[in-house]
Amino acid sequence: MKIGVPRELKDSEARVGMTPDGVAKLVKQGKTVVIEAGAGLGSGFTDEQYRQAGAVIGLTAEAWATDLVVKVKEPQEAEYCYLRNQMVFAFFHFAGVTKSLTKCLLESGTTAIAYELLEDENGLLPILAPMSAVAGNMSVLMGAYYLARFNKGNGMQLGSVLGKSYGEVLIIGDGVVGQHASMVASAMGAGVTVAGIDEARWIENNKKLSGRVAFIESNKENILTQIADADLVVGAVHSKGVRAKKVVTEAMLKTMRHGSVIVDVSIDQGGCIETSRPTTHSEPVFLKHGVIHYCVANMPGAYPKASTIGLTDATIDYIQDLAENALDGFVADKGKIKAVSIYKGKIVSEKIAKDLRLMDFFQPLAGLL
Repeated sequence: MKIGVPRELKDSEARVGMTPDGVAKLVKQGKTVVIEAGAGLGSGFTDEQYRQAGAVIGLTAEAWATDLVVKVKEPQEAEYCYLRNQMVFAFFHFAGVTKSLTKCLLESGTTAIAYELLEDENGLLPILAPMSAVAGNMSVLMGAYYLARFNKGNGMQLGSVLGKSYGEVLIIGDGVVGQHASMVASAMGAGVTVAGIDEARWIENNKKLSGRVAFIESNKENILTQIADADLVVGAVHSKGVRAKKVVTEAMLKTMRHGSVIVDVSIDQGGCIETSRPTTHSEPVFLKHGVIHYCVANMPGAYPKASTIGLTDATIDYIQDLAENALDGFVADKGKIKAVSIYKGKIVSEKIAKDLRLMDFFQPLAGLL
């Protein structure tokens, strides 16, 4: 099998789908790996390092003209012309992508295998988790930055000043993003409240934060009470494969103080704040009702070296599996089969088909293999 790794085209996206170490493992398996020239530079990996690992350095079209294309983010419009009946292993986040991409994937016969839907034996998301951790850490850093007065923020610093706590942070969601955001915000010394759905699990997983982070049930009444006093709100709601639930309405947002900040980490899945819309690293924020919204859809791309290492540590075993056993062998695992979203012109995930209102294109994978 020939594997291709193209350069990422999404705005300010410098991550890469494979490191030289990953290439070496695949070459040892007897596979050919084509890396687009310059694909790894943003993450600190040179073409020469890839060559030494055994890769072929090629043009964009050559990286795409392979059996398995390994990416970070979903194909961009300029890449649609390269889609054919190859496998593409990447973050797709179908709830947040354009209909034109979904249509192109269906028409081209591309097999879309989504990082964010692949589950391990415990039902956890091993590929999504490291990127969620990076985004959770980053959410508080970006929130603190945009609270600065020169960014039109309210001027409140998140942190401890001579032992006194300053700033209030509300984190909506108690998963990986919420856990990492709460660790950063509490370490800075801000007041932190997490609105979640499983207090017992939260306490068990976050014993080190005991006494420093308040936990409340995530419901409309509690969020409405907390949001009015929050300097930073982190939206960290996640729903596997479908649009995130809108937990903050526009009416709730209007109760927030001018100059406060919202970081909607759920924007990849459509966002959990009613007023959110996707932004980019080039233009990361917008103002709505006096509240600064940060809604960058590829947050970990801001820290490509750490993010690439964390991502590829999680993906390489699955890439080796696909390369060695092809799709038929890969989907023998019930957790891996959930990652296969589009195959032979059909949407094979019922959840995605319903969420996109494209049930006419739905067909179970078992009937197509």
